[in-house]
Amino acid sequence: MESLSPAIGRNFTPPAAKSFSISTGGGFRLNFLRTNLAPASRRRRVSVYAEAQIDFSDPEWKNKYQEDFELRFSLPHLTDIFKDLKPIPSTFCLKMRTPVSEEFAGGYPSDEKWHGYINNNDRVLLKVIRYSSPTSAGAQCIDPDCTWVEQWVHRAGPRENIYFRPEDVKAAIITCGGLCPGLNDVIRQIVITLEIYGVKNIVGIPFGYRGFTDRGLKEMPLTRKVVQNIHLSGGSLLGVSRGGPSVREIVDSMEERGINMLFVLGGNGTHAGAVAIHDECRKRRMKVAVVGVPKTIDNDILLMDKTFGFDTAVEEAQRAINSAYIEAHSAYRGVGLVKLMGRSSGFIAMHASLSSGQVDICLIPEAPFHIHGPHGVLRHLEYLLEKKGAAVLCVAEGAGQILLQKTNATDASGNTVLGDIGVHIQQEVKKYFKELGKPADVKYIDPTYMIRAIRANASDGILCTVLGQNAVHGAFAGFSGITVGICNTHYAYFPIPEVIKYPRLIDPNSRMWHRCLTSTGQPDFI
Repeated sequence: MESLSPAIGRNFTPPAAKSFSISTGGGFRLNFLRTNLAPASRRRRVSVYAEAQIDFSDPEWKNKYQEDFELRFSLPHLTDIFKDLKPIPSTFCLKMRTPVSEEFAGGYPSDEKWHGYINNNDRVLLKVIRYSSPTSAGAQCIDPDCTWVEQWVHRAGPRENIYFRPEDVKAAIITCGGLCPGLNDVIRQIVITLEIYGVKNIVGIPFGYRGFTDRGLKEMPLTRKVVQNIHLSGGSLLGVSRGGPSVREIVDSMEERGINMLFVLGGNGTHAGAVAIHDECRKRRMKVAVVGVPKTIDNDILLMDKTFGFDTAVEEAQRAINSAYIEAHSAYRGVGLVKLMGRSSGFIAMHASLSSGQVDICLIPEAPFHIHGPHGVLRHLEYLLEKKGAAVLCVAEGAGQILLQKTNATDASGNTVLGDIGVHIQQEVKKYFKELGKPADVKYIDPTYMIRAIRANASDGILCTVLGQNAVHGAFAGFSGITVGICNTHYAYFPIPEVIKYPRLIDPNSRMWHRCLTSTGQPDFI
């Protein structure tokens, strides 16, 4: 069996074909249809969520589209496999604080007067802007007339009935991929919420998926006492790694260990592995809930307002930008250059540039640019030095890769190893001004590992807390193969395949990118 390492890389771009599949390793592939995919110049005007060819001449197309959407966003549930599985009253009730004990083994006390549960029919509206025209900035339309179609996803939270007895649960938590602010916050809150339900057997699997099969790595018992203060530090209590064993080996290990709840913290590739594990458990008719918590500092998960760690990354990136600004303005004809994270999407670079107010040029993967030529970056940089005496550039790591020589190498997660656009721009700036016979003092800053390793800020701390709680609520409600995220400020559950089809990208015609351009005052560079 192949390893999980070829799972979705964050640099994945879907082909223009109507169908495509993504390897998750372990012999599994996720298959998708992607239609109505317009050329790049028109892609911003077409919804990327339509999954089937739509005949807009059919007067019932809108109803059919909504039915298809509801089917795709229905949540996999244990009762899909175990038809006779009966729920029991929830042990999660904030009015009843008595710890669950053996005397309740035949049925748990429930406070019917507590109205803190989520109804299974509660929904969250996915899209809240009603575009009147495909030419509206950032418009995402299903049909050429931009017809309004309501799209609802499942609201997250505790249910009144649950499908696991807490004393029978062995829950495991894993953190995969790279570091990200907030990992410890999520681990902590998952453990605390599990204990409130009454779970006593909670373990951490060290160093991602590889911890399932590496005999030298022992699972870590987790309790509230163990995790009480871990959110005060960055990194991950459990450690992280990329790649791992095959899906079959992972599920074999889960079966051997008696794990029936698995909480997976990671990005697109990790979630691809999670849904493959979910599918294998179903194939074996194992009563297991696999729930993801999306971790990507790049903020490139589909359908969600943001992912945890992003706000902290933007805040910390501003410190690097401010340092570059001070260096540039303290030097004669100084140029401050900051490279930030963002393989496929430039959300960190865009938001950090917008929030700092100190950036003159922001370069992202989604907006092509030329370095040389009359409309290139260097010509504008020359103009800035003449007019202002200094300039600050902010570039996302995945920007301008077409300008660099391809490495043809991949990392353990299957991501293409990128060329260093920061060093390239630094060298080109020096070379350009040397040829002009004009001075330019370039100060280059790459704060990547400093940003990844810090603890979550207050905003991310809240987000991590709620995501961790809702992950546990989803597992006890009997859902599996799902992930939890924030959608239009509300928390919702999503089927994993719907959020990992390809990375979420910045629309170059979106209002947020326009705001960034307004702030920097930069031209198009094309």
